[in-house]
Amino acid sequence: QQPLKPPCAPPQWWRSASSSIKLSACCRCFCFSANVRVVIALVYLAVCVLGLVGNLLALFLLHSRHRGHRHSSIDCFVMSLALTDLQFVLTLPFWAVDTVLDFRWPFGRVMCKIVSSVTTLNMYASVFFLTAMSVTRYHSLVTSLKMAPPRIATAGAKWASLTIWLVSLVATLPHAFYSTTVQLCLMRFSDSDSGHWDPQFLLGLYQTQKVLLGFVVPLIVISVCYLLLLRFILSRGRHRRRSKVTRSVTIVVLSFFICWLPNQALTMWGVLIKFDLVPFSKAFYNTQAYAFPLTVCLAHANSCLNPVLYCLIRKEYRAGLKELLLRVSHSIQNVLTLALRGRRVEEAPSSLVMVHKDINM
Repeated sequence: QQPLKPPCAPPQWWRSASSSIKLSACCRCFCFSANVRVVIALVYLAVCVLGLVGNLLALFLLHSRHRGHRHSSIDCFVMSLALTDLQFVLTLPFWAVDTVLDFRWPFGRVMCKIVSSVTTLNMYASVFFLTAMSVTRYHSLVTSLKMAPPRIATAGAKWASLTIWLVSLVATLPHAFYSTTVQLCLMRFSDSDSGHWDPQFLLGLYQTQKVLLGFVVPLIVISVCYLLLLRFILSRGRHRRRSKVTRSVTIVVLSFFICWLPNQALTMWGVLIKFDLVPFSKAFYNTQAYAFPLTVCLAHANSCLNPVLYCLIRKEYRAGLKELLLRVSHSIQNVLTLALRGRRVEEAPSSLVMVHKDINM
């Protein structure tokens, strides 16, 4: 999940080396300046804080607005998505420390496997839950005339969530087995593990799976569902609902596309080089050095946007947030009032305090 890092000073053999040797060297030498590393680490920590606040707030609103009532299928997916993004952002402090230390993993091999696996697991689960929510939203609107019992819909959402977790776990197994520490925490297929297969080729296959399962297929499903949803609304002539859905569809699809496209595109570029379909070039070298860390930060930022897009954008949850903020502001105002009142009593002359007590008596 961390950016590839190109050689700081390419040696004499660099121009004549094969693409696989250059890629291997890219993963072992890092030359980011201290300022860039600090900025990346600060972005990770900022995403962590915002993601914690946003997802905890989303969970609180979901719980408070449906207290004593059964959650709908879409609410089950929203809650699962918030839990997924919450786990995801909790791994970012580890990557922040790793970045500040010049990408030298200080937490040991076991923690490398755990943190890397949790990061990848929740990346897959987050994307899959977004896809499931798109399918559910289209299906619930199209079949609105054939109302299914809420209990059956909720049970189906729970089984779908369990399936998503299992598929995400299976997709993450290579990280659990092959993540290791060679100064840095990375996924590495060694010659002994790969048998007759080229380790770089196996890594390319795994990264191809990541691009397809983690971006291409979900993006296609999300786009198709929302296009069908818009067509259904347009065919019914519901202009007011059409404008709301059109706006939410545009925000959802664009946010997912913008956040993940740069990272997945650069990952696919590396895959083509691993398969010797594209030569290792200076452009790839510079892109991995300067652009890839920014794409990782942008992809991680999607975990902050999800609770806003899928929870706070809805009218009932905006009302719940407004009510919560009013309660918090009133509580703060009461605390400040009591504090100021106590401070005035302390600063008042003792004679006035005694008089005040006598009057109260």
